[in-house]
Amino acid sequence: MTLFTKIINREIPSEIVYEQDNIVVIKDIYPKAKTHLLIIPKKEIPTINDLHDNDRELLAEMFFVAKKIAKDLWIDEWYKLQFNVWEKWWQEIMHIHLHLLSNL
Repeated sequence: MTLFTKIINREIPSEIVYEQDNIVVIKDIYPKAKTHLLIIPKKEIPTINDLHDNDRELLAEMFFVAKKIAKDLWIDEWYKLQFNVWEKWWQEIMHIHLHLLSNL
């Protein structure tokens, strides 16, 4: 069970800024920008390389959630989305998550 799964299950406290049936969005505890959110699927998938064909809709939904949150935060014209893959490239928690970053 990953740290994110424990957050999703409310076993570990976190600042949840948005939630729906299959996705939760939290504030990064070590922000790299003024706005740094993590968009996390509730389904535990270690890396992008572990996605299956039936995960396409979930992955697309993560991007639509990012778009909605950016608009809600008035940063929809100035933000960056980022996935990290594998520990060598800064993926510290082996549960996919999409970073939404903005300096606005």
